[in-house]
Amino acid sequence: MLCYNIFDSLFLGVKNLDNFNIPEELKKIPDNPGVYLMKNSFNDVIYVGKAKNLKRRVRQYFQSRNHSTKIENMIKNINYFEYIMTDTEVEALILEANLIKKYMPKYNTLLRDDKQYPYIKITTNEMYPRIMKVRQVKRDGCKYYGPYISNYAVSEIIEIVGNLFKLRKCNMSLNGTKKCKRPCLNYHINKCAAPCMGIVDKDVYRREVDKVIGFLNGGGENIISTLKESMINASKSLDFELAAKYRDQIRSVEIIHEKQKIDVATTNVDQDVIGTAIGIEEACVQVFFIRNGKIMGREHFLLTNIENETREEIVTSFITQFYTGTVYIPKEILLECEVDEKELFENLLTEKRGNKVTIKTPIKGEKNMLVKMVKKNALEVLEKGSARIKKEMENSKIAIEALKDLLELKEAPYRIEAFDISNIQGVESVGSMVVFENGMASKSNYRRFKIKTVIGPDDYKSMEEVLERRLNRGLSTDGERSFNKIPDLMLIDGGKGQTGIAERVVENFGLNIPVCGMVKDDKHTTNGLLYKGVEIPLKRTSEVYKLVWKIQEEAHRFAINYHRNLRDKTVFKSELDNIKGVGEKRKISLLRYFGSVNEISKKTENELVKAPTMNIAIAKVVYNYFHEDNHKK
Repeated sequence: MLCYNIFDSLFLGVKNLDNFNIPEELKKIPDNPGVYLMKNSFNDVIYVGKAKNLKRRVRQYFQSRNHSTKIENMIKNINYFEYIMTDTEVEALILEANLIKKYMPKYNTLLRDDKQYPYIKITTNEMYPRIMKVRQVKRDGCKYYGPYISNYAVSEIIEIVGNLFKLRKCNMSLNGTKKCKRPCLNYHINKCAAPCMGIVDKDVYRREVDKVIGFLNGGGENIISTLKESMINASKSLDFELAAKYRDQIRSVEIIHEKQKIDVATTNVDQDVIGTAIGIEEACVQVFFIRNGKIMGREHFLLTNIENETREEIVTSFITQFYTGTVYIPKEILLECEVDEKELFENLLTEKRGNKVTIKTPIKGEKNMLVKMVKKNALEVLEKGSARIKKEMENSKIAIEALKDLLELKEAPYRIEAFDISNIQGVESVGSMVVFENGMASKSNYRRFKIKTVIGPDDYKSMEEVLERRLNRGLSTDGERSFNKIPDLMLIDGGKGQTGIAERVVENFGLNIPVCGMVKDDKHTTNGLLYKGVEIPLKRTSEVYKLVWKIQEEAHRFAINYHRNLRDKTVFKSELDNIKGVGEKRKISLLRYFGSVNEISKKTENELVKAPTMNIAIAKVVYNYFHEDNHKK
């Protein structure tokens, strides 16, 4: 059993750290398996580890002298430690991975990119299967294909094959007996065979599903030929917009189809092949996703904090963090080197997959050649990425030093926080805080604020609320780690008004944080900085300009994305919700049929009744709603 709640209460309950006697506490550690956390004097988790025997493992840090430089530095910063017991090593492994992702400890090797890739799912456990995009693979009797790297291509493929083979898109439970009164819009525009109406025979529908499965197994030539023929016909008819759409669909099919054409094995076993390239400050792990003997995609991951780590330790860290997430587990994983506790990993992954998973290190033959190819790709990514990152870091260092001189600051602004307010006519106002450290984006420290106290479109008061909430958390002793760091410089996306608000808030908190406004020109492009009431123009070729522009764009993007997410939750809220007798289905039907509420309000009763799900009585209610006197007013 994993004791998350017990651990959290222990962790939050530590009050008197000065009385923590490490030699005495070492005597109290049990011999159980579990996870330990090393913490510094600021209450930060600086290292997370797992152990088969907690007492033996934790004692080694303090009683052994044979440590790497990184571990020695970590030990010097340990102020106290916590541990949590688990029943098994497998549970300890899972908990370790979860806590590393949660705390991002300074001395752990960290997986910088933890994506979940899209899969194509066909619900073959249903009488009339659907095709859809999912992020998780479940043991539910359905067919899954992937993972795929291109999210856009997956969406396009689902639309294309769904429309070509007229697979249903609804979530209705169809058992072959219950039928709908009328088919949906997709049937009328020839994009669904309407199994809900019993129009298509079950066996005929299944044959269409089998064609889709055939395509996903590598047989895409027929679909490409059909699309090319449609593109040519559209072009001959001078419908170039439609022809362009077919052209884009062909490209999307080819993106997936080309990856399926590369045979890499004589067997049809699902495999992940992992290769590693190690640099001075980071390592690149390349993974090839092989399904049914064909390369379905590949991706690379960067790991940081690798000082003095061996290749085996780096690969072990990657497997721990990557495969303990909710990703598809293949039957076979090929590595370039042996890893510690291989049997433990195999047991964990076998349990997650539901059948046997093996981890192999091939030393000859086809599989060994495949591992070498993946490793070669990892080296190429690392070399290119290292050169790019090194250049970015050099430019960023130049930029923050130049920014220090420009603003006449005592120290270079190591941590810069930028704030932006986004709203559309005061609806769902939101604020964003983006963080740059050493001139580089620190996305794990980004934060969003939903405005709570301001009514209406008031950017000044909204900015005031956001900054007060941010600084309150920063000065709180039990605030989260990211907020406990006070910025060296605040940048405000706004003019004199918002910048003045920020200066006042900082002053009210008794802090000495420089505040700058980020000024834009008439074309809404970064133009300069507003500091202490004086506008400072920036040369567009300067590193300071590039840094400020990047920060300003990032702050705005982050706020807008949050605003869209909030707005999307209420996308189907409309004036139609106020009309008695118009439920969710009728509302969607009306909007699909007429396009907008404005168009609906212009229609007569006879026109309204033409929409699916509508009848004369409800059409009259809708018409009266939009034409009664109090509504006009």
